[in-house]
Amino acid sequence: MPSDSEPEDDGLDVDEDVEEDQDLEDDPDGAVDDATEDGDDESLSEDSEDGSEEDADDSSEPGGETTMDLEPEPSMTASDTSSQPPSQLSKAPSPPAPVTRKRSRSLSPAYIRRKALFFTGPPPRTYTVEAICALPHPVPTHALASSVCMTHLLTGSDDGYIRNYDIFTAVNGKNFLTAPQRHHAGVVEGIMKSGQIRFWWENLAPLTQGKLNGMAFEEEEPALSPVYSLAMHSDALWTLAGSDVGHINLFTTRHDPGRCIHVMTGHRGRPVSALAMDHDEKGFYSAGWDGDAIQWDLNTGSQVRHFTAHGAQLACVAVRPLYTGHAEIPLSSQTSSSATLVDSNTSSIGSQPPPPDSDAKSDASFDPLFDDEEESEGGAPAAPKPTQFVGHSVPVPSVAPPRAIAPPKNAPPLLESATSGSFSRDVLMTASIDGQVILWDKRVHTPGTGVGRLWMSEKTPPWCLSACWSSDGGQIYAGRRNGTIDVWDTRLLGRAGPGSVPRLLKTLRNPTSSGVVSCVVAFPDGRHIASASIDNLRLWNVAEAMEPDAFGKMKSGVQFKIIPGHHGGYISQMLVDPGARFLVSASSNRGWHGDSTKTVFVHDIKHIS
Repeated sequence: MPSDSEPEDDGLDVDEDVEEDQDLEDDPDGAVDDATEDGDDESLSEDSEDGSEEDADDSSEPGGETTMDLEPEPSMTASDTSSQPPSQLSKAPSPPAPVTRKRSRSLSPAYIRRKALFFTGPPPRTYTVEAICALPHPVPTHALASSVCMTHLLTGSDDGYIRNYDIFTAVNGKNFLTAPQRHHAGVVEGIMKSGQIRFWWENLAPLTQGKLNGMAFEEEEPALSPVYSLAMHSDALWTLAGSDVGHINLFTTRHDPGRCIHVMTGHRGRPVSALAMDHDEKGFYSAGWDGDAIQWDLNTGSQVRHFTAHGAQLACVAVRPLYTGHAEIPLSSQTSSSATLVDSNTSSIGSQPPPPDSDAKSDASFDPLFDDEEESEGGAPAAPKPTQFVGHSVPVPSVAPPRAIAPPKNAPPLLESATSGSFSRDVLMTASIDGQVILWDKRVHTPGTGVGRLWMSEKTPPWCLSACWSSDGGQIYAGRRNGTIDVWDTRLLGRAGPGSVPRLLKTLRNPTSSGVVSCVVAFPDGRHIASASIDNLRLWNVAEAMEPDAFGKMKSGVQFKIIPGHHGGYISQMLVDPGARFLVSASSNRGWHGDSTKTVFVHDIKHIS
């Protein structure tokens, strides 16, 4: 060992006084210095400790001695520098501080479970829907509401009671309908589960004052008010119930169910026909028979805004869904938007010959994909399209465009490209009993602006009890009195009407004997809807119905599926959970006209790819 250290001392050529001082200071670490001279590797922890101690020693030495230590370093060999990492690290410039990497948080189990409740996969080819459970009621049921997970299903009936059902206990249980229940529900064949009720409470009307001999007095007990509409918090924390006298009651649902927290008064004493929750669930919208739609703030319980059109009774109200899988309408101007949209569809329309007898067809079955001709820019009907021959052309007779229905008095103007182009994504839709479907831009508060009605043919009957958005917010479906369902595409401009208004894409037609379409509901995949008539429920694939095949001919045969269960009455409301697992239907006339089956059916939905 001394033979190894002597050449190093000669090569370093350091004064003896300095060496003695260093030996005295480094004496506690002498064993470590010997180990480094032998070339043995030490652990990282020991090196770091030695380095920190030597840093402290170097900082205590005078400045002149420090310069003397730095002078011989250029003459050190590579082996010497590697054999003394602590001293070398102490004299090297400090490296930059490491960048702190932001650690991503993993998704919580609650978030994962909630996300699994929503439909996220590719759209199935079709569905199979079967009734598996029946909930008999003593009176007609006007309204339905459920939580996102479907653990709470509420029914609002004409007797003034709100009933809370447990669907999963009923479906997975072994309790079946009794003979009287089967007779009441009209279930003749098959096995049907009976419902499991969790709780029920009264929808009380506010106390009214009367007069006796000129003196005012209040009623001793409040009367029960029929439940005309329902809306529930996504986690079933609270429920809103609309009454027949314009009041909206706020109840607790999951905890202390049935306790009335607040009563909101509006709609001038007329029934509240529909309720719609806002996206953030901090407010909601109500529609009434007084012709007004009201925006409410749940933090204060007060009215925020009134949406007043032409005074017709409102049948439904719906907020446009936030999600959309399609592009927005390019609406820089009326001319450019019409030209862009027509050009994008020319390849699929121009190859189709005009129908031989278009005048004999009803506008209800007017499909712009094969029944109309190309429109020119600016929204006016296009000139007759000539048939090209060698050296000359022969014009083809044009078909007169359909005429619009006369607008009601004080009705909003038609929703044109200039108006809809300025619309935001925050759109409210209302449908009235006279058949008008109106869109409102919720961010526009100036009266007379930010509102427009959808185009209707003059052959469309003035009647609409139900309308809804598609799951992507691009289409609107409205049920009609003549057994048809109008489908508008708000992203495209007109083919079956003026070229500057949203397109009446197609009209789905039920058999004549089916009766009126009293309710429609959209599936989460954005392609299927369910429609309700007096005879039964039907499942439609809107994306493929009323479309030509590969040879340009209309598909023959029935283009819908029958959903067994309901028969013989009006359907007041249907709901489909966000995961497309259950379809629930309730039967009543909602205070207008018609019969009811007094039964709520729960259907199981199976996805078929």
